[in-house]
Amino acid sequence: MSLADPADFPRAFANGWAARDAKALAAFFAEDADFLTLTGHWAEGRKAIAATLAGELAGAFSRAKLVTGRTKTRPLAEGVAQVMQRYVLSGIVHPDGSDAGRVGAILSAVLVERPGGWTVAAAQFTAEG
Repeated sequence: MSLADPADFPRAFANGWAARDAKALAAFFAEDADFLTLTGHWAEGRKAIAATLAGELAGAFSRAKLVTGRTKTRPLAEGVAQVMQRYVLSGIVHPDGSDAGRVGAILSAVLVERPGGWTVAAAQFTAEG
């Protein structure tokens, strides 16, 4: 699924996360995109991104909620933009089911404009140190 504007990506990502819809999340990515997830997994390609997110959303992030913070969108070149979004995650669970607490995270994505709209070429979702 393409986006009308790169700035739409953080909210769309948060909505897909809230719905626990790995396929919808992966649809924002180009077919050959790369995604480094919060767990440190490097997924290459939309199918791998969907499979990885499905596993993470059924596991440690099965109850996790994203709360949006600061957003920054920066044009890099004609038809290329970077979006950075700060989130706070709560509801993360340890393997034993106990609460892992809250964590700050940054989603950084490079989007490219295609004929149908904007799509993610590469993204990294990392915990704040």
